[in-house]
This record gives sequence, C-alpha cells and structure tokens, in this order.
Amino acid sequence: MDIVLIVFSVLFMIIGLLGCILPALPGPPLSYIGFLLLHFTDRVQFSTTQILVLLLLVVVAQVIDYFIPVLGSKYSGGTKWGSWGAFIGSVVGLFFLPWGLLLGPFLGAVAGELMGDADMKSALRSGTGALVGFLLGTVLKLALCMYFIVLMIRALI
Repeated sequence: MDIVLIVFSVLFMIIGLLGCILPALPGPPLSYIGFLLLHFTDRVQFSTTQILVLLLLVVVAQVIDYFIPVLGSKYSGGTKWGSWGAFIGSVVGLFFLPWGLLLGPFLGAVAGELMGDADMKSALRSGTGALVGFLLGTVLKLALCMYFIVLMIRALI
C-alpha cells in the first residue's frame, strides 16, 4: 500500500508543478495533496505543525495569486481603474487560455486606466505592473511546489 501512496504522491507533486503554469490546474493544492498522501505512508511522517503551516502557505499562495496583479498595477502608478481592470482581466483571461491568462491582467489594467481617462503611457505602466505581478505570483506558486518536492525527496531518501 505504501508504494501506491508514494506513486500517487509523486504524480500529484508533478501535476501540481505543472498546475503552476497551466491555469486549469490548481498547482499548490495538488502538490499539498501529494504531500498528505506521502504523510499517510508508514515510511514518512510529518509533524502536525508542519502539515498545518504548509496548508496555510497553500491557502495564502492561492489567495495572493488572484490579488498580486492588482497590487502590481497599483504599485506601478495605476489607479483604482487599473486595479479593477487587472482583476477583471485576470478573471476574463481564464476563458481565453493560454494567452488570456498572461495577457488578461495586462490588457485589463490598460483598459481600466484608459476608461479612467489616463494617458496611454500611464495605462501601459499600470498594465506592465499587473503583468509583473502575475509573473511574480507564478514564481511564488512554483517555489512552493518545488518546496513540496524537496520535502518529498528528503523524506524518501
């Protein structure tokens, strides 16, 4: 039974890693499931504190992933129009995969700023901030999933 759990754990970790890039898959939650499967083997045991802290990190990463483009737009000089545009663009971009996921926050922030009577230069700066925020969120998710993989490898060696 341990071998089956370990194999499924590895599969969930790999799929979770892919989910950091592919928008249809929630990367960190899938990697966390792999981590839990590994915990239920007789070979590996993690502390309750470690399990709960990692769960908290997964929840925070998932929430931050939706708001980082908005913050990127705001901190690059965007207004509320650009922040709302980045958020709406992120949601609408999910329907136009794969390019919509990357361009949604950017185009949404630019469109929002232009609707708020900003000039094109300011709108593009806000859109760039939203795009950088999205990329930062992706890196954050990748780092968390890689950490799960490192924990798995250490536990199995």
